[in-house]
Parts: sequence; C-alpha cells; structure tokens
Amino acid sequence: MVLEGNPDVGSPRTSDLQHPGSQGSCILSCPGEEALAGEEPIKYGELIVLGYNGCLASGDKGRRRSRLALSRRPHANGVKPDVMHHISTPLVSKALSNRGQHSISFTLSRSHSVIVEYTHDSDKDMFQIGRSTENMIDFVVTDTSPGGGATEGPSAQSTISRYACRILCDRRPPYTARIYAAGFDASSNIFLGERAAKWRTPDGLMDGLTTNGVLVMHPAGGFSEDSAPGVWREISVCGNVYTLRDSRSAQQRGKLVENESNVLQDGSLIDLCGATLLWRTPAGLLRAPTLKQLEAQRQEANAARPQCPVGLSTLAFPSPARGRTAPDKQQPWVYVRCGHVHGYHGWGCRREQGPQERECPLCRLVGPYVPLWLGQEAGLCLDPGPPSHAFAPCGHVCSEKTARYWAQTPLPHGTHAFHAACPFCGAWLTGELGCVRLIFQGPLD
Repeated sequence: MVLEGNPDVGSPRTSDLQHPGSQGSCILSCPGEEALAGEEPIKYGELIVLGYNGCLASGDKGRRRSRLALSRRPHANGVKPDVMHHISTPLVSKALSNRGQHSISFTLSRSHSVIVEYTHDSDKDMFQIGRSTENMIDFVVTDTSPGGGATEGPSAQSTISRYACRILCDRRPPYTARIYAAGFDASSNIFLGERAAKWRTPDGLMDGLTTNGVLVMHPAGGFSEDSAPGVWREISVCGNVYTLRDSRSAQQRGKLVENESNVLQDGSLIDLCGATLLWRTPAGLLRAPTLKQLEAQRQEANAARPQCPVGLSTLAFPSPARGRTAPDKQQPWVYVRCGHVHGYHGWGCRREQGPQERECPLCRLVGPYVPLWLGQEAGLCLDPGPPSHAFAPCGHVCSEKTARYWAQTPLPHGTHAFHAACPFCGAWLTGELGCVRLIFQGPLD
C-alpha cells in the first residue's frame, strides 16, 4: 500500500463519529457553539422540491417532505479529505470495512483503486440528500412527474441516486453552504465504479462524477424581482464546477469552470435527475411572501367579487385547506391562450383538437380551458406581488415577476433535454410565453 500526502499527517480513526445523517451527538464538536436552551437553532437555509405546491400528495412526514430546513446541529458532523491511498483490489474491502471512517473509493481498474480517507471537520455540518430511506439521508427525495406528484409504487424506475448529494454548511458566520455530488452510504463510503467518470486533478488529487450527475444553476442577480436564469453546471464529487456533459450519463466530463464555485446562493437550483430542488437562504426567505400574505391576497381577490362574463356568477378562489380537489361551483376557470377568466361552462368544446380545447366566447381564441389554483409554496415566489398571472396549461396563479421568471427557466429533463415547468406542479409550460395575464370581469353594479 502506498500512502500519498503529508507523511506527518496521520489517518485518525473516526469510529466515534456519527453517521452523516444522524441527528444524535458525536464526541468531537465545536466548544461554545451549542444553542442555549429554548433558543431557536441557527438556520442555514431551506430546500424546496419543485412540483408540490407546499406539501407532498401523501402529506409531509419525517424526512420525506416537500420542504426541509437545514439548521445547525447540536454537534458538528462534517468531514474533510485527509489522506489518499493507492491500493490493490483485494485490500479494498478491508480498507472500507470501518464504518466510522468516511472515504471515497475511485476504482481505476480491476487491480487498482484509489481511496481518499476523510476525517472529522469540527467547523462544518453535513446534510445528505437522496432516494434512500436509510438513516444517513437527511432529506428523502423521490421522482417528480410532470403535472405534479411523485412516481409511486415499487415498480417505478427512479433516476435519482440513493445517495445523490451532500451539502456542507459552515457552523460560523456567514454560514456558507456548499454542495457536492454523491453522499456517503451506510458504510460511510462513496464508491465510484470502474465505469464512472473520474480523473486525477492537476494537483494530484482524485475527482469524479456520479452516474446521472448533480446539476446546479445559480440565478443571475439573486432570487429577486430582477432575477434572470443562470447557466446549468455540473458539480463533481469534490465540489468542483464543470460544464455539462454531452448527455447526462456520458463518461467524458465537461470543462472545468474555474471562476465559479459550488457555494449555494439564494435561488440556486439543484437537479438530481428526477427532482429539482430550490435553495433559499434565511435572508431570501425574509423577502419572500408569507402564507399569511398569500391568504390575504386570496381574500382580497375574492372580495373584488369577480364574475363570469357570460354566466354572471360570482367567482372565488378556494381555501388552501380544501386542497386541489374537484373544482367547486365558484372556482374561476381560464382560457390559457387569452387569459379571460370565466366560471365553469360546458360549451365551446373543440374535441377534434383535444378534450381540453375550448373556444373563448369573448375573443374566439381556441385553447386549453382549465381551473385556476393559487400557488401556495411561498418560497417559490420572487416577490409578494398580486396573483395576476397563470401558468399555461396548468392554471397555477402567482405574481407577474414569479410567472415570467419560471417561464424563462429551463429545467433539466431526461438525459439531455430542458423544459420550462410550473414550479408548483411540475407541468411543462406551453405557449409562446408559458404564462398568461389574467383578465377578470368585475361585477356589474
């Protein structure tokens, strides 16, 4: 066995450390950083899964939920690279047998592997995300299908890795959060097989990519009213930034982007090949509308007593407590091509063009005719503006700034495709703009 690195640096055993996802305590910790009794823990940020509008269809339960806050742990559980070993394959299992020793294994050939051992980092907290329900995963994420909802059932083929990625947060201000591809498994190991994309860096270290990759996009101008979509990049196992591969699982990596980093910003999108997550910082969430504000906007819209211009019935957005069930008699509906809001009616069908195609009685444009639903996940909104626009063709309603931003943001789909999608339900957007301004008819007094 050949040992690389500083010969004075030992390879300390960390068997007394907790697993990365464990909420329990560990022996090594930062003195003087524990929260006082009764104090709220320091929040690093929140992860929001696109496509669920505030709650999973089956309900948020434990680590499987649509939104998760990352807060400072009672004791640090971060890890950092320590020493690197070149070993022959028969020694691999022995080298990885210590579950308390975190390591990344790079298989170069049948007879040659490189193992990078990690040691405890008392300055960082680690959070792991993936499809696995094992204890080391802090946030269990399942595939989101276009149109909203998770892919259910044991036969569903998931493209999300069991140990998709990990986020390391500084325990001291400014509490910087960094993302890395792949997470440590039950043996505290990350294993990159012979077919995985991997390479030796110019400084002699190892790096690699996961099978389907972890993509990140940082918005230009932050996540605010002036935001614009950024460029999608791929994050490596060691946190370096690369241009996208030719296809999602190609073995040839993209080019290193030296002037960009893996630091998460407010509004950063993380794509795990099957689900996309939005990162919100505490400062960003303070600017976002609250659920109380969204409810006030709903009541204000209903107080204006909008009417169906044909049936003259009064329309009203349903309460969020009712959930997205069958529309009731007062539910507003919209022709998504023109934006004219009506109550439900059965005329104007154009079945030869599709079951949802209707002709608007006001302007004669033919297109989908769908019920309107308010977007209820406040963290997806760029501003607290009034609910004036709807996504096409799903009918989710939000502010103009929010609608236009998401309509311009391409989200990864499959191995190399990108589609703009409604952030509230995941439906692919259609039409020239992907959204439409709502035109309400006031009461005839």
